[in-house]
Amino acid sequence: MANLKSPLSVKELEQLRDQGLHAVGGVPGLLLKVSSGGRSWIYRYTFEGLRKKVGLGPLTTLGLREARELARDLSLKIREGIDPCEIKKVESVETRSSLSAHQDASTRDDAKVRGKRGSKVAISDGSAAKTIPLTPTFESCVRQYILAHRSSWANAKHEAQWQSTLDRYAMPVIGRLNPSEITVEHLLEILSPIWSTKTETASRVRSRIELVLNFARAKKLRSGENPALWRGNLDSLLPKPRKVAPVKHHEAVDVDAGGSVFQSIRAMDSIGARCLEFTILTASRSGESRGALWAEIDLERALWTIPARRMKMKRDHRIPLSGAAMGLLRRMPRFDNTDLVFSSPQKVHLARPLSDMTLTACHRRLQLSATVHGWRSTFKDWAAEKTSYANELSEMALAHAISSGVESAYRRGDLFERRRAMMDEWAEFLARRG
Repeated sequence: MANLKSPLSVKELEQLRDQGLHAVGGVPGLLLKVSSGGRSWIYRYTFEGLRKKVGLGPLTTLGLREARELARDLSLKIREGIDPCEIKKVESVETRSSLSAHQDASTRDDAKVRGKRGSKVAISDGSAAKTIPLTPTFESCVRQYILAHRSSWANAKHEAQWQSTLDRYAMPVIGRLNPSEITVEHLLEILSPIWSTKTETASRVRSRIELVLNFARAKKLRSGENPALWRGNLDSLLPKPRKVAPVKHHEAVDVDAGGSVFQSIRAMDSIGARCLEFTILTASRSGESRGALWAEIDLERALWTIPARRMKMKRDHRIPLSGAAMGLLRRMPRFDNTDLVFSSPQKVHLARPLSDMTLTACHRRLQLSATVHGWRSTFKDWAAEKTSYANELSEMALAHAISSGVESAYRRGDLFERRRAMMDEWAEFLARRG
């Protein structure tokens, strides 16, 4: 590839005869490919450490000035976190020059229609031709929003749910629209078919669209009121979710049957049963115990400290370990190639936590309809009905958010020891069959 210090002129481009890639200058990464089949533009770039390239079209339809302008547009998109090679949709190639025709009214109208869908450019990455939008779309805003916020989400599952719900319900209606074009009518087209039948999903879709459109407004891609806003907007056009589908709480094991069920789980010989047993003893969430690391556990102090990044409330959470929980941990095998406390022998070389279905399977073996998460409700019922511990202590044990005034009142030197006594009593209660 030629190493040219100054930008080439149109005349110099025409005089190039050596086959291969030639740097034309003016925009970093813009290349002219000369071959026996003709001459075409290539834009080479780096995204997240990987070198990639985008085909811009033939020289016969895309001039030097247009190619440089197009390459600059792509450079801006890449800086926004949009990788052209991630675009999924396969469409016909439309060059930027076709959108700049202004000869007559019909051509302008045609360009306006295409502009709403977004200008496109072919991608050359060794696979079939693809296209990417050169104008902002709701779809591109979703990708940017996820990229900007994924580090604050608890796990990859949340990101996957975000993407899948919007792909299924929102993208067919507004995916290719410019954020400024999205209206309340579009929201109703998306939500109305599922508002009564899939109310919880519909509510999440609405909330996610609202967040993405707020993001677009902050990026100066739209202005005015957010059409996905609920209060004072969609709440006048759709029934309240609670009226359509009352909230269903996780089904829990009855507190009086807790000991009997727990003993049945303890009798099971599986890694999933041990993880479930630990989950119940610590009143923790399934994901917290499945992801537990030996580095988080202080065996000398009988303390499990879950870091903020793994907690729903994004705060470190200390759990005093009862004698029963400590006994369980001491019986757990350790593996050299993983720090996970609960690691399946079949998966130990992959260093992956158990799946949530592994714990659910234990309930199914006992023919229980209660959920694993429901044990937290069982713990709450036990604390309220069977003990004299203050409500705030059990709320703290569950890592629930409580008011700052109440929290400050209960953050005393004896708080942790009171919680330790509570968890010891909880373990003793579970040890009884009722």
